[in-house]
Amino acid sequence: MIRVLIADDQDLVRLGLCALVESEDDLALAGEAADGLRAVELARRERPDVVLMDIRMPGIDGIEATRRIVADPELTGTRVVVLTTFELDEYVFDALRHGASGFLTKDTRPTELLRAIRLVAEGEALLSPSVTRRVVREFATRPSRVPRPHPRLDTLTDRERQVVGLVGEGLNNEEIAARLVVSPATARTHVSRAMGKLGARDRAQLVVFAYQSGLVSG
Repeated sequence: MIRVLIADDQDLVRLGLCALVESEDDLALAGEAADGLRAVELARRERPDVVLMDIRMPGIDGIEATRRIVADPELTGTRVVVLTTFELDEYVFDALRHGASGFLTKDTRPTELLRAIRLVAEGEALLSPSVTRRVVREFATRPSRVPRPHPRLDTLTDRERQVVGLVGEGLNNEEIAARLVVSPATARTHVSRAMGKLGARDRAQLVVFAYQSGLVSG
């Protein structure tokens, strides 16, 4: 059973998401919150598998709520998916930087949203290669961008650094394998080892590390 917490300050949206979750046999509603502080409180109490987190909420916004949840050592098994009105919302990258496993637009079809919940619960990152490329391109070209290398970047081998850069470009394992002329299994191994060394929770966070460390040119 996948336990889901819903956080959204719009009553109609929140109730609709709750009803959708409760309609599935393998999903259970862990709680609902109308503001960021309540979302953090419920996450700490209920320890859900997945949090659907609206960005704009009273109290503290969804980005700060995400940061607090991800930083809590008691919630290492909780994944956060942020909800946004626009695909390239100005806050999307900040949410990813603070540990969100991905994002969904509020006009996502119910079947896709349910699929996303299940994918994230399994530890997958909710970032398609095409969306990753657009997100990275959008924020990597900002004039204020200053690379901040990950403190454990030097622990990566040259090949692992190369692979992290390719993940940051939005390539999946099969595309990385083709680019490096290796098997998909080898590419997957390099990605897994890099995630382990850098302490990345998932592939979405690896994209952020690649961006911050200057491994992606945009």
